[in-house]
Amino acid sequence: MTVGSQIARSLRRERESAGLSVSELARRAGLSKATVSQLENASGNPSVETLWALGDALGIPFAQLVEAPRTDPTLIRATDAPGIQAVAAPYAAALLSASPPNARRDIYLIRAEPGQARRSSPHPYGTTEHVVLISGRALVGPAESPIELSPGDYLSYPGDEPHVFDATAPGTSAVLVSELR
Repeated sequence: MTVGSQIARSLRRERESAGLSVSELARRAGLSKATVSQLENASGNPSVETLWALGDALGIPFAQLVEAPRTDPTLIRATDAPGIQAVAAPYAAALLSASPPNARRDIYLIRAEPGQARRSSPHPYGTTEHVVLISGRALVGPAESPIELSPGDYLSYPGDEPHVFDATAPGTSAVLVSELR
């Protein structure tokens, strides 16, 4: 199943489960009705920002829209991780593992390049993000006071406040765990 068809299937399921029309979901997410319809028909190419807006509007983690349930061992080679690009920054997020039922965490592989910072709006109340920088350098954390990270550094910060990931060196990568309480 392609990422687009997985998003289409999940988006329709979650929207219908929430009892929302396409128009109402679009309004809550700040998107056009046409965009939501295209995504539900697997004909759109959503950005990270679009999927996060839809997840927030539905009250679900981003991961629930892009990952199908898995039962077998899963290996994702770093070179094969399917990333979803941000619109306004050289930033891609590849979901490595969605939170299983009764657990509330998602794991992402982040690849970013210097240029425009990836600025994130607050996620649902109680969200905490954990970042381990793998390579490069980055300013990460609260939007008003990001912290410079070097390879191997770990940072935890409130994801329910505005936050930023700003690569300051080429080839920056990190593992991000989004934990929802």
